[in-house]
Amino acid sequence: MALAHALFDAARQGDSALLMRYLDAGVPFTLTNTAGDSLLMLAAYNGHPAIVRDLLNRGADADQANDRGQTPLAGAVFKGHTDVVRLLVDAGADPDAGTPSARAAAEMFGRTELVELFG
Repeated sequence: MALAHALFDAARQGDSALLMRYLDAGVPFTLTNTAGDSLLMLAAYNGHPAIVRDLLNRGADADQANDRGQTPLAGAVFKGHTDVVRLLVDAGADPDAGTPSARAAAEMFGRTELVELFG
């Protein structure tokens, strides 16, 4: 349990070296916490594009919602992390998935530049 908590903290805090070392050693990139937040969700929400890119390259699901129905893309939109939004959109994340969707969040917060990224 302590290792899992350390890895979730690494995703939140942007500690790519620690996180990637354990993923390279075999820890599954699909790991989720008790709220259903994936490592990708935590990295996206906290604005860590290098971790997001690495997790996507490993096969992380860009649309994997947590237990509240929130997706990594909606989290990145909510926090205004444009670089992360671009990575997720380029990886095929659906702007209309989840509750609220990334599109709805962008419209709600007046982030028209992000809505434009959705095509």
